[in-house]
Amino acid sequence: MFKDHFSGHAQQYSSARPTYPDALFKYLVTQVKHRDLVWDCATGNGQAALQLAPYFKSVIATDGSQTQLAEAKPCSNVEYRIAMAEESGIDSGSVDLITVAQAVHWFDFDKFYAEARRVLKPDGIIAIWCYGLFHTNSTAINTLLHTFYEDIVEPFWPPERNYIDEHYATLPFPFKEIKNIPTFSIVNYWNNQQMVDYLNTWSSVKAYEKQLNESPVKSWFIPRLSASLNDKDTTLTVTFPLTLKIGYR
Repeated sequence: MFKDHFSGHAQQYSSARPTYPDALFKYLVTQVKHRDLVWDCATGNGQAALQLAPYFKSVIATDGSQTQLAEAKPCSNVEYRIAMAEESGIDSGSVDLITVAQAVHWFDFDKFYAEARRVLKPDGIIAIWCYGLFHTNSTAINTLLHTFYEDIVEPFWPPERNYIDEHYATLPFPFKEIKNIPTFSIVNYWNNQQMVDYLNTWSSVKAYEKQLNESPVKSWFIPRLSASLNDKDTTLTVTFPLTLKIGYR
């Protein structure tokens, strides 16, 4: 069953979710033998697919949500398809690289990994990554974020969120794993509105709103955020450390 936590706010997701560092994709390219085809699985609005496009002849970007794909930007060598992670419809033995950004924890692991093995070339690789709670250059904001995350919305996270909190350490990954991978982080420079927009994309926030009929961002976070900032237009350095796993068949 498709675990869809984001179709209801696909436009908001597209505008507020961070993109990934170029250094990540430059590194992934050094690990592949060929650059013919990459499958970006659970592409969402196509964030990773568009960043992969300059490096590969073709990108197939799949997602189970038509609403999410409708927000994706067109690109000449990116083909967007509605497809489940566990049943891609991609030709067997055709893919040089599979990428899954911030999504593999939602999948049926056994079925997805079987599908990954089917579509990968003999020398193909799979790369999965995620990011958890970000931090800023403000101690006060970081304290506020941790309280919001761990106390206010924590009961409303889907259970799969635990994989992210554990930095994918407990996530099944039945591949020959590459070791000594460089570390990567997303770094953005946000004002308070951009931070609020991002928090409003969290699945826990949407579940809170649905169950309690109020926004925890509006009722709890924003008043405290305003009290923590001297200027609403203050620019904060926002860092999301990435967890990355890469493996061969």
